[in-house]
Amino acid sequence: MTIPLSILDLAPIRRGETAGDSFAASVALARCAEQWGYRRIWYTEHHNMATIGSSAPSVLIAHIAAHTRHIRLGAGGIMLPNHAPLIIAEQFGTLEALNPGRIDLGLGRAPGSDQNTTRALRRSPAAADHFADDVVELWGYLSGNTQVSGVEATPGKGSNVPLYILGSSMFGARLAASLGLPYAFASHFAPEALHHAVAAYRSEFRPSVQLDHPYVIAGVNVIAAGTSSGAQEQFLAAKRNRARAMFGHGQALTDEEADALLASPAGRHVDQMVTYSAVGAPGEVSEYIEAFAKHADADELIVAHPSPTTEGRLRSVELLAECVEQARAG
Repeated sequence: MTIPLSILDLAPIRRGETAGDSFAASVALARCAEQWGYRRIWYTEHHNMATIGSSAPSVLIAHIAAHTRHIRLGAGGIMLPNHAPLIIAEQFGTLEALNPGRIDLGLGRAPGSDQNTTRALRRSPAAADHFADDVVELWGYLSGNTQVSGVEATPGKGSNVPLYILGSSMFGARLAASLGLPYAFASHFAPEALHHAVAAYRSEFRPSVQLDHPYVIAGVNVIAAGTSSGAQEQFLAAKRNRARAMFGHGQALTDEEADALLASPAGRHVDQMVTYSAVGAPGEVSEYIEAFAKHADADELIVAHPSPTTEGRLRSVELLAECVEQARAG
């Protein structure tokens, strides 16, 4: 298998840990990924989520960049309707100036939050309607071809930080195709439209200055462990944690209570979200990843490692890289 592998890091904050603990774990993960040859690591914007620390991706990217040497780092993504395009151009222009050739900028139109938090962000309910125009405006600042007379991004102008459109629906696929940008599909948690969206993107793609052919990144969950049973135990713990976060209303639920949630009609949504998950010993994971890459018609896979401990995540990163490396050598 020759498909490139990358990592999506949500900077999880586990029970009993602090945001500082989360960021230390993200540094360890980035160093491990760099050592094992992963192409990039992305951090995604979320707000008002007690279990996710990546609310300020640009700040986190700067911190990780200072502790790594060459791996690409980026947002996967910035929820652009939460921000003025000029501000994001300046932030990522700064990151690119500090870390030349290492910065990516993935863009999404979801709020990354609930309705109350959306209001707290001062985000207009109609902001998502302007997403396509905001992407074009942002691209203009970064390319040096501003769409706003007399306004330039400093830093940012002429940096040409590469843009990626993120999505889980036909909207993002068609926008990425029309703008000639790479498309990253969130199949690691929203798998339903994967095939239709990728097919539409590839068939409707129009070349651009940034990209002359379609490029698809597909998300997948991976828990690789020394044994299949050990990986399955971690997977169950990860699903319990997701059920707690989604349906537990902030309560410290026991495993039995979390299992009851998972068995409920609402809780079954968790299983549907993690449809695309490679869980098992290295050989099993390698086989799944190879099949999924073909299934998704992907040019690159971005992997979420949801193991419930930092040690488990690091081991999963290592084992996946090892088995892929062996497959390539074979």
